[in-house]
Amino acid sequence: MKITDLKTFPVWGGWKNYLIVKVETDEGIYGVGESGMPWRELAVLESVESLKPRLIGQDPTRKEYLWQVMFRSGFFPATGILSAAISAIDIALWDIHGKALGVPVYELLGGLCRDKVVCYPHCAGETTDVLAEDAQRKAADGWKFVRWHLNSEKDLLEPSQAVRRGIEQCRAIREAVGPDIELIVDIHTRLDPADSVTFCRAVEPYRPFFVEDPLRSENDASYHRLRQHVTVPLGVGEHYTSKWQFRELVEHDLIDYARIDVCLVGGLTEARKVAGWCETHYINLAPHNPLGPVSAATCLHLDLASPNLGVQEMPQRPGMMPDVFPVQIEWADGYLLPPSRAGLGVEFDERVAKKYPLQMSQGPMLRREDGAFTNW
Repeated sequence: MKITDLKTFPVWGGWKNYLIVKVETDEGIYGVGESGMPWRELAVLESVESLKPRLIGQDPTRKEYLWQVMFRSGFFPATGILSAAISAIDIALWDIHGKALGVPVYELLGGLCRDKVVCYPHCAGETTDVLAEDAQRKAADGWKFVRWHLNSEKDLLEPSQAVRRGIEQCRAIREAVGPDIELIVDIHTRLDPADSVTFCRAVEPYRPFFVEDPLRSENDASYHRLRQHVTVPLGVGEHYTSKWQFRELVEHDLIDYARIDVCLVGGLTEARKVAGWCETHYINLAPHNPLGPVSAATCLHLDLASPNLGVQEMPQRPGMMPDVFPVQIEWADGYLLPPSRAGLGVEFDERVAKKYPLQMSQGPMLRREDGAFTNW
């Protein structure tokens, strides 16, 4: 079996594009992958095109070899945008391999470590009361976790105000859902260390499962300072585009949950290495998944085959864009269920996908009261 073509499909999903990569073979078996770099799709598209000559004619089941070729053959390490392209291609290769052997991808990763995967949805609300009501609805629907992020006031975020509001949200949501539902609050890299320390210490009584991305991601050494002052569990890693970027946090035991983004870190080939590395430090996985059905399925296979799973991000129940993805993973009572279909277990209709072409869009942008830029 040889690779014959790589095709890219940026699919408009309503507020952002979902970038799907399809890898075709001479035996008629194809695989699909997804890129994790929203709002930078054009750069990822060109990166996929630049990798084509290295891949056409290759055996798609040589996943590790092809990963090394994609990552290293340009001489400069392929992090960032290039890693997003490699991730999508690599995921598609795993899909092909599973289909060729007639088994789900988790069988290639070592088989089932669990019967189902607990996951958490996204909650939202412009006021604390509305947010708490949404969390209560999610719990009533069967979710075992609720998650929300530190609010801004439209496009304005002042850290001290956001911290006070976030503390009140934790209190209100804990009261609304009771003691048995797990809470995850996402700071979303919006705070500097001093404000993050204040927030993390203040929410300890509400027992968050973890606080997500309490600091910006550029300087991992900042987590040494943070860890000296806070005891709440921390979930970090969604920005990282290689295993090397996890090194500081893992080797120094600075985090409790690894937020691996399979569609950014280098695909399943790289994600499973990070997962095994984390296991040696008793760090559990909480894979990042704000994307589409291919991303969700890929995360599910990693979760099912990894002994050190914490929880899986799943913003909503599976089923988005059902005309483009007529077969998707399944959810029941707060859990994702193992697919029995070969490969990833997701079907992609490229003819329908072309009805939702790329729309140029930019992600949200926040400012401080003085007009300065700050992280979304």
